[in-house]
Amino acid sequence: MERAANAREEMDRTDCDPLLLERTYKQFPLVNWFVSGWRGIYKTLIRPALPRDRKATILDIGCGGGDITINLARWATKDGFDVRVQGIDPDARAHDFAVRAADASGLGRSRVLFRRALSSELVAEGQMFDVVVSNHLLHHLSPAELAGLLADSSRLSSSLSIHNDIRRSRTALFLFGAATLPLARTSLTRRDGLTSIRRSYLPEELEQLLPPRWKAQPAGLFRLQALYRSGNQPGA
Repeated sequence: MERAANAREEMDRTDCDPLLLERTYKQFPLVNWFVSGWRGIYKTLIRPALPRDRKATILDIGCGGGDITINLARWATKDGFDVRVQGIDPDARAHDFAVRAADASGLGRSRVLFRRALSSELVAEGQMFDVVVSNHLLHHLSPAELAGLLADSSRLSSSLSIHNDIRRSRTALFLFGAATLPLARTSLTRRDGLTSIRRSYLPEELEQLLPPRWKAQPAGLFRLQALYRSGNQPGA
């Protein structure tokens, strides 16, 4: 199956149905829990990279509705870290939803914070984070935007960057389509999810687009990651 590089998700359109978009954001926590694997990523990659002798910082780029940002803050807090997780997204609709979700989480803004911004703005401000992450973002980007994201991530991260995404396959397309059929008329989850699978990369395709010190690796049957470690991290 060839990559559908020119396909476009409905939720990326400024004129998409606001009610369907709101419902999509509400469904993200459930969908991401089943398909994105962030609990395992946190345990195996993020938690070992977080410092315990000072405040730990995590940046979630393109955070959408904010469920992963909030979960990372919740897991790290439960594990005893003094942590602050910041989610950024340039879309005002996503930002507004994420702020409401954060307020409802009870974590407080000392633990989780959302900002409407691009990663390049944080680079210009000289910000740094222990860990930089994104979820299902890479396949949305043009080659130039992807290069910019990776450059920003390596500048913003003092330890580790993980960009977690979908791994394209016909099996993933079939299974996701079947599993989300009940959601077809309630939100954009199914149609955009199918488009995302068609737009996503294979590990060898992504590897060709990565700069030095980045690595593309499979992460389960239907997932892949672009991974960057700073020079003082094991495996760098």
